[in-house]
Amino acid sequence: MGAIYKPFGIIMGLLAGQIAKKIFNWVWTKIDDEEPPDATVKETNWPKLLVAAAVQGVILRTVRVIVDRNGAQGWEYLTGVWPGKERADPEK
Repeated sequence: MGAIYKPFGIIMGLLAGQIAKKIFNWVWTKIDDEEPPDATVKETNWPKLLVAAAVQGVILRTVRVIVDRNGAQGWEYLTGVWPGKERADPEK
């Protein structure tokens, strides 16, 4: 059943990336009036670049976890099968 879930998970991951991008752009407007720095621009300074990367990473990972978890729960609700790993039995 995991192979059937895989395309669904990929689509959910792409959706999570788009949502995270929109959230990051909104959050960055609260941090700085300028556009988020780009690592390949010569005039970019390190502190601003590192702050932007950290904020973007936290937002992306948080959104990804929320989307993945809700997707797995929805899949289980629809099919009755959990798409990922089950927790190992601690008594074994």
